Amino acid sequence: MTSGADAERPLRLLVVDDSAFNRRNIAEMLSTAAGVEIAGKAADGEEALRLALQLRPDAITLDLEMPRMDGFTFLRILMSKLPTPVIVVSSYSQKENVFKALELGALDFVAKPERLLEGDLHALRAELVQKVMMVRGLRMAALATRRPLDSRSHVAPPPREPGLAPPRWVVGIASSTGGPSALMEVFQRLPARSRAGFVMAQHMPDKFTRTFAERLDKRSAVRVTEAADQDALGAGVALLCPGRQCMELVGSVGDLRVRVGPALPEDRYVPSADRLLASVARVAGSRALGVILTGMGDDGVQGARAILAAGGTVLAESEETAVVYGMPGAAVRAGVVTSALPLPAIADHLATLGA
Repeated sequence: MTSGADAERPLRLLVVDDSAFNRRNIAEMLSTAAGVEIAGKAADGEEALRLALQLRPDAITLDLEMPRMDGFTFLRILMSKLPTPVIVVSSYSQKENVFKALELGALDFVAKPERLLEGDLHALRAELVQKVMMVRGLRMAALATRRPLDSRSHVAPPPREPGLAPPRWVVGIASSTGGPSALMEVFQRLPARSRAGFVMAQHMPDKFTRTFAERLDKRSAVRVTEAADQDALGAGVALLCPGRQCMELVGSVGDLRVRVGPALPEDRYVPSADRLLASVARVAGSRALGVILTGMGDDGVQGARAILAAGGTVLAESEETAVVYGMPGAAVRAGVVTSALPLPAIADHLATLGA
């Protein structure tokens, strides 16, 4: 819970945006939500930092492009002085900036359409309210101990030989809120000659998954791409499910491919980690490794159960490091986890798959 906050107390929010129009709109959207109180508004990073230290809000919505002090500088200073949940509100055209902010410690983001129609406003408000209210369930200790990631590009690995070697292990990863930073930490540690193939279901808007895959690829020695239907999976390759789609692994370990398509009526989450992990269990059996990282809800529990039943292994991020313990916690409570480990230990374990 947020600093031991009483669940009955309103969640106090600081709205930061250099546009008076946006500040007013965001404040109005959130002030009508039950349990939310607008504690203050700021027009630039300097004012935001002063108000954050003075008001100590429970959460902050943040625009990144501001005069005097931009959102990135604000995040660096805020996270060193007073770690606070930050939800970035950004346009679709600023995808790279969003991921840079997540690496600096922002918790999550909301994509703002360039032109707000009435339907867009309703959807934006619903998403903003959901992500702000999620703050009540955060593990603030985990947020406070997260370190900003090294934003430098990874040194390029030696050129790969033509063709894909079959993976010795198939790793399915499920993640949601807090997942982009967790995945970045994991993938920065993987060796170039990993003998594992990786498939990922990260809950994220569709216009952002390709940019996120490219960013992971730049910082990892394994090859990371947004998956397309019938892409092949081999050792040292990672495929990220596109947003608003679901992905399954098909074939055999010697010839693995992904099937990407629309969600089915039974899919409770999109992308569906349950469906992805269950497919990993079917094709890889005892060579399947499921990983459930930070995120809201319980996506991945059924898929993890399938992996264990097939003789595989399931790792869940422990409460010690998971910013949102919903998904890994649900798997632990369901008894479908082989081990619960802090994120660095999970990254180290996956790195040894290349040994």
